[in-house]
Amino acid sequence: MSFPVTTQTVPIGDRLRCGPGEPLLFIVGPCVMESHAGTLAIAESLAEIGRKMNLALVFKASFDKANRSSSKSFRGPGLEQGLKTLAAVKQATGLPITTDIHETHQAAPVGEVCDLLQIPAFLARQTDLLQAAGRTQRAINVKKGQFMSPQEMRLVVSKLAEVDNHRVLLTERGTTFGYGNLVCDFRSLPIMRQFAPVVFDATHTVQLPAGAGDKSSGDRRLVPYLARAAVAAGVDALFMEVHPEPDAALSDGPNMLALADFPALAETCLRLRSVLADSPSVKS
Repeated sequence: MSFPVTTQTVPIGDRLRCGPGEPLLFIVGPCVMESHAGTLAIAESLAEIGRKMNLALVFKASFDKANRSSSKSFRGPGLEQGLKTLAAVKQATGLPITTDIHETHQAAPVGEVCDLLQIPAFLARQTDLLQAAGRTQRAINVKKGQFMSPQEMRLVVSKLAEVDNHRVLLTERGTTFGYGNLVCDFRSLPIMRQFAPVVFDATHTVQLPAGAGDKSSGDRRLVPYLARAAVAAGVDALFMEVHPEPDAALSDGPNMLALADFPALAETCLRLRSVLADSPSVKS
């Protein structure tokens, strides 16, 4: 006996699809664009890894971290410059692109450049933002709010359906557990997968919000454990933020994975996925 699973698969760009029966999708990139050249270099490295390993890979980077703990924290280059960088990444690498939006007016211009629009967890209930994103007719990835139950995400899917957008992914990124801590309830994965394909955010789930006083902390050592567990639970995609030098990153360094460590973890997750595919008794 198992949970029913959505039959929906979501096209992302011209080549990729995410959902049951599709290859495991990887959504990977730095937390925030620290510079144009640095973002492009990370994207080119990921594109090369993707080619060598035959990965289904979407590049992610934020142009604005609007929900930083402190107003003094680095936020990114902003919408205009950020979209120029993302367009350059897309042209140079051919990778599908995603970034997050925080306000309704950002949806249309971001939809002109990006293949997948991301709604941050803190904003998952914002109807106007969801539907502005939905009207772009791009694929939409909504991160489950740290304060929301997985059952509530059915209503997010319904809000997007109201603007005739059925290209929806739902992301698990941890649940608030007291002050400054998150835990992952793996029950949320099969529950949400009834409504849409599910992504597991392996790096934000190990975050400790405001754990460093005026900024968040985290423990990247836990990322591989949770990523492997999520694949075993049957997710359709993994989200991971990576950086060449996480300890020097301007945002979310403690919970980001080192770029050099990504290929080995991806290989492990693909092997685990293959085992599950070959074992009907444990298949999701």
